[in-house]
Amino acid sequence: MTVTSAGRSIAGDWYAGTIPQNAVVDETAFIETSFSFHMYRSRLPTGFRAGRGASTYLGTMLDVGESGSVSIGDFSLVHGARIICDREITIGDYSLISWNVVLMDSYRLPRSPSARRRLIEGMSLSTRHLPPGGDEARPVHIGRNVWIGFDSCVLPGVTVGEGAVIGARSVVFEDVASYTVVAGNPARLVRRIESTATTTDDAIRRASAS
Repeated sequence: MTVTSAGRSIAGDWYAGTIPQNAVVDETAFIETSFSFHMYRSRLPTGFRAGRGASTYLGTMLDVGESGSVSIGDFSLVHGARIICDREITIGDYSLISWNVVLMDSYRLPRSPSARRRLIEGMSLSTRHLPPGGDEARPVHIGRNVWIGFDSCVLPGVTVGEGAVIGARSVVFEDVASYTVVAGNPARLVRRIESTATTTDDAIRRASAS
């Protein structure tokens, strides 16, 4: 990604948009298109952060509400995911988020059928046509070196531990322990990944030295 200093646009972008002023993008990060920010509405001082070597590709949508904050860690890759955030969603370093994954910290609609009906009716008369969201948002945290398979959905309040793998088309409604594989709807433990004292940083240092 090359962002021009004047308009915060992306060189060669097919979409005539810009990177929001409150989005902090490391100079080594890659944002394929500013269209990813088409539904971005955060009013926080920093509503989005992409770390060193992080990347987001075509199809990634940042549906971030006025009080939402999204952080993508160093060298993490997000490929065509939808991030629905009204409070906080963090993705740790070296994580892989596959296509059509949904990360959501808010349902944005009440569970009560009558309340939901009133809200939908109100939205139809509003110029924004968007639910307010945010009141019942619960942060989602994706740990370091996590791999989330395609078409999976991570629901509000979930924390995914370091080194975990979530199988394709899973629905994750509760926390996932570090170094485990979960899959299914609802996601259940498939097996544990044998972990050693070697950390991700140790592995990177050894690779750099070789």
